Amino acid sequence: MAFVLPEGLAPEVYPLAWLVGTWTGEGVVGYPGIEETAFTQEVVIDHDGGPYLSYTSTIRLVVAPDDAAALDDDAALRDGPATSDGPGPVWSTESGYWRVPPERPDGLGADQHPVELLVSDPSGHVAVYVGEVGKGRIDLASDLIARTATGAEVTAGKRLYGLVQGDLMWAHDIAAFGQPMQSYASARLSRADASEG
Repeated sequence: MAFVLPEGLAPEVYPLAWLVGTWTGEGVVGYPGIEETAFTQEVVIDHDGGPYLSYTSTIRLVVAPDDAAALDDDAALRDGPATSDGPGPVWSTESGYWRVPPERPDGLGADQHPVELLVSDPSGHVAVYVGEVGKGRIDLASDLIARTATGAEVTAGKRLYGLVQGDLMWAHDIAAFGQPMQSYASARLSRADASEG
């Protein structure tokens, strides 16, 4: 299937056009002091014609059923474990904007573009990530992380996004709580509507 630019997309964000859509899937979160746990995620990346893309993400923890026999059910094998209360509890949410600045830094390849991600979350953080996008890959490093007095002590982060066989794969490394930079979370997401993009 050929990729089609979303209608009305600003030319400034063409290098990010492949991100536009609703993505859902599964991943894992874990860090020193945080037990490794599976999650589901929904990411919505949209545009309103401005020179940016809007971004929202919701991660919910996967809760195994209380009844182990439910795991033997054919539906559970096909659809994954269900809970009596519906989706699992929210682990994190964030929202922000993707931008492609007009200035090209020295040393950037001809097939790459500079990119910025501005993101905030309700746990008391705002962050600015900068990096490059090209060939279905985005590499970002934190330029600024600010937190409220009660926000968790996150001091740096790196994010990697890639379009792999039509899926959006991402990995997020952080330096937090006095720990060095290391893996925090990753996921593989599929387009919620395969006819998008």
